[in-house]
Amino acid sequence: MKASEIKDMTLNELNEKLSGLQKELFNLRFQHAVNQLDNPMRLKAVKKDIARVKTFIRQQESK
Repeated sequence: MKASEIKDMTLNELNEKLSGLQKELFNLRFQHAVNQLDNPMRLKAVKKDIARVKTFIRQQESK
């Protein structure tokens, strides 16, 4: 997910995206634990996406 995509989202959309990413991260961690993870780099990408979304949420709340 690119930062330009996140900038156009509303606060509610960002919160929904954050919860979806957190669920995805949980599922990826579970797959990693049972050695069924196809792409281990996806873990890193999801963590970065979560950080981006949280950053934009924080910026919008401070406005």
